Amino acid sequence: MSQAKVDRRKEEKRNRERIQKKEKRSLFLTKVCCGSVILAIIGWIGFSSYERATDRSPGSGVAFEVNTAALDDFLNNMQETAE
Repeated sequence: MSQAKVDRRKEEKRNRERIQKKEKRSLFLTKVCCGSVILAIIGWIGFSSYERATDRSPGSGVAFEVNTAALDDFLNNMQETAE
């Protein structure tokens, strides 16, 4: 091995702990950033779907009407026959 290579190896060995701490810090920050972005996206999706589900303004959603005349007639006939 050349002397330059040996010196480089010694320098790397001397700074190994600092390099590993730097790599761990970088990995941790990457995980925190990705996690916060994912949480923000999930929160936004949840908030948007909640807003759509609870929107009570006129014209939002579908309005429908139920005709219960036949059911009322049936129940009245049942009461008349039971008496």
